[in-house]
Amino acid sequence: MEIEGKIIAALPEQGGVSQRTGNAWKSQDFVIETHDQFPKKCVFRVFGAERLAQFNIQIGEEMRVSFDIDAHEYQGRWFNDVRAWRVDRIDPAAAQAAAAGVQPMPAPGAFPPPPAAPAAPAAPAAPAPFPPAQPEAEGSDADDLPF
Repeated sequence: MEIEGKIIAALPEQGGVSQRTGNAWKSQDFVIETHDQFPKKCVFRVFGAERLAQFNIQIGEEMRVSFDIDAHEYQGRWFNDVRAWRVDRIDPAAAQAAAAGVQPMPAPGAFPPPPAAPAAPAAPAAPAPFPPAQPEAEGSDADDLPF
């Protein structure tokens, strides 16, 4: 899954040593806010010191985050885990235009002009009228409805 928006918070790094393998680990949670009509916030986690260094996420940046959602149970309660596996920076101008519902203009000569649309017909055909009502025969049960 993907989400685009602005990083509004970086929570403190967490770390420790795995009891199972004995290896050190690091993770950090970030909050991203979308640019929808009704903005939504999502907390996602980056796991691993190498990914934290590679992504180098800063507050205020416009990002596209690809993530997986998983859930785990602890003492009878369930918790979601939103783990980022890819983070891309996006152009702030493009993000603002997307939030406003406008696509940025390409540079002149960047794309060939779109093909011309075919000419529309002069006048649309009038819809066919409904078939005329048929007179009912006397004694028919056609409208003998139970309600």
